[in-house]
Amino acid sequence: MYKLNYMVQYPKVDRTFAALSDPTRQLILNRLGEGSATISELAGPAGMSLTGLKKHVAILEDARLVWTEKVGRTRHCHLDAEGFDEAAFWLEEFRRQWADRFERLDDILERKKKEKEGDSNERTDTEE
Repeated sequence: MYKLNYMVQYPKVDRTFAALSDPTRQLILNRLGEGSATISELAGPAGMSLTGLKKHVAILEDARLVWTEKVGRTRHCHLDAEGFDEAAFWLEEFRRQWADRFERLDDILERKKKEKEGDSNERTDTEE
């Protein structure tokens, strides 16, 4: 039997969730939720070197969660909605699939319940 790997079909979302899984990158995103910031402004509270923070920002850029622009000698970071939108779309699709499955399960259980009630009514009729 062939098993389909769904993550292969969603490499962008895979990068997004991998980027979101790191606590340092979560802090960066939380800070950028308050407004844009330079690499230096982000590095201070994170307690890391500029080089280390640039690597985290590069991962966030690759996942399209952040975009940067160079202004003079500084690099400004901004939230990028595209990566979040892709993740939200994937999650909504996943949620919808599970809702459909639960609805079908409810239908099956309801049908089984009616069948069982019908069986018990037939036994009562034959016992009389």
